[in-house]
Amino acid sequence: MHRTYAFAGAISGFVAVAAGAFGAHALRARLNPDMLQVFETGARYQMYHALALVAAAFMAGNGDRPAAAWAARLFLLGTVLFSGSLYALALTGVSRLGIITPFGGVALLAGWLCLAAAALGR
Repeated sequence: MHRTYAFAGAISGFVAVAAGAFGAHALRARLNPDMLQVFETGARYQMYHALALVAAAFMAGNGDRPAAAWAARLFLLGTVLFSGSLYALALTGVSRLGIITPFGGVALLAGWLCLAAAALGR
């Protein structure tokens, strides 16, 4: 299972770099500065959590640490909800999509707490 999470983290990092480049080049002329900032925030947080997902995968692979597996799950869920909703908001302008973002943020925060628990051997 930890290899699946490491793979997902690597793919998420790839997508984050691609999204950042897309935002910096293709979207700069198409989005207003506020929406471009929203898009860039999504890419930045996706990259942070791609790296965290890889770390959680390696912790999960080094012994019986269920908290690390939960961290990985929460980082995946949080990235989809947080970054995904920001990407969708920036690209569509549908402000109601912003309702989803805090749920992703909570999942990301919970993932960090689980990662901390895994670091303590849980």
